[in-house]
Amino acid sequence: MSNYHVAVIAFPFATHAGLLYGLVQRLANTLPNVTFTFFSTKISNSSIFNSQNYNYRNTNLKPCDVSDGVPEGHVLGGGLEEIIGLFFKSAKKNIHNAIISAENDSGKKITCVIADAFMWFSSDMAEEFNVSWIPVWTSAAGSLSVHVDTDVIRQNVGIQGIDGREDEILNFIPGISEVRLGNLPGGIVSGDLKSPFSMMLHKMGKTIGKGKAIPINSFEELDPQMVQYLKSNFNNILNVGPFNLTSPPPLANVVDKYDCIEWLNNQEPNSVAYIGFGTVATPPPNELKAMAQALEEKKIPFIWSIKENFMSHFPQGFLENTSEYGKVVPWVPQVQVLEHSAIGVFINHSGWNSVLESIASGVPIICRPFFGDHHMNAWMVEKVWKIGVTIEGGVFTKNGTIDALDLVLSKNIEELKEQIGMYKALALKAVGTSGSSTQNFNKLVEIITSC
Repeated sequence: MSNYHVAVIAFPFATHAGLLYGLVQRLANTLPNVTFTFFSTKISNSSIFNSQNYNYRNTNLKPCDVSDGVPEGHVLGGGLEEIIGLFFKSAKKNIHNAIISAENDSGKKITCVIADAFMWFSSDMAEEFNVSWIPVWTSAAGSLSVHVDTDVIRQNVGIQGIDGREDEILNFIPGISEVRLGNLPGGIVSGDLKSPFSMMLHKMGKTIGKGKAIPINSFEELDPQMVQYLKSNFNNILNVGPFNLTSPPPLANVVDKYDCIEWLNNQEPNSVAYIGFGTVATPPPNELKAMAQALEEKKIPFIWSIKENFMSHFPQGFLENTSEYGKVVPWVPQVQVLEHSAIGVFINHSGWNSVLESIASGVPIICRPFFGDHHMNAWMVEKVWKIGVTIEGGVFTKNGTIDALDLVLSKNIEELKEQIGMYKALALKAVGTSGSSTQNFNKLVEIITSC
């Protein structure tokens, strides 16, 4: 087994690379004699492999930088879409060359390719190296299904746009009893279907079936109907998450520099609204103002994680007027905050990581989806799992925020807490010693060592 060498190919944007790293680090710890080389951009790798306690020279998991594809002297002006497009233009060639270099440096030929499923072309690379390909899906099983079935959806719905049809209910998608048309991820029947990102997702959906196994960042008990559908169509569908439970970030290095936990210790159980929108989705100024007005008018205890440059959008006097029952900080130790008994609701963008963190902590959700799989996740949260609500109209207004907070913190709090508590118990059982996610992880280990 000491000759085994796994190439790990990351999608170096948003939280994708960190999620893949968490899974691969777990694999590397389980397989100390197998070499894992982690291919991502320099910026991505430096962010992931930056722990003072991490010395990759003495481990079997090593980073390898690949070009970001931005030509020398090129001035970026098109946002993340442009950056992703440039990366994909040269990614296959750059990663292929990096793999050859890693083989030469280690003296070990690649024996398996593990890749973020977004890197669909890595299936071709695995074929060129004559090794198995294992695409990892870092989101929910449901969002994977709709990308796999994009052509079926387009045939039934059409691709002329869905303006005015957003509230249509679709009930023909395998594994999903029903879903609102407007809640499908962008790039399937809405948005720019020819954008690099939409085309990448379409190709991914067509390619992923080539995988020797498909690890998913979820647990079987959350989507049993969906999992059965995927298992009937693909090899080794392996729910090996939630990654926030199976590969949690080390808490020893987390410093609560704004004394959030101390503040929460003085609040009543289930009374505090925690607001946090992640790294890539912040509501526009008018919505930030509406949320602030709602919190101030109802005097709801809250802790709000928001970058300082966005605080200027708060209404005048908001910070001073709410100082007795509110705390606004640029960063929080999110895992510890969510697990605190004072937290009654998590207001977020319904990104998959946030949904899983809510489930793991047993905290109901108020969703304000933005893009990607957010709308699909929000639909599942409210209509299928019944562990939260989506803000009325999909955007924050003062009255809509008040209504959502009243619904989650007062009217429906017992039902929501009971429902999400059930899923929390199922998640913890899944990652236990004999749980489904643990068994699936063991199966993944077997597949990698039999390549």
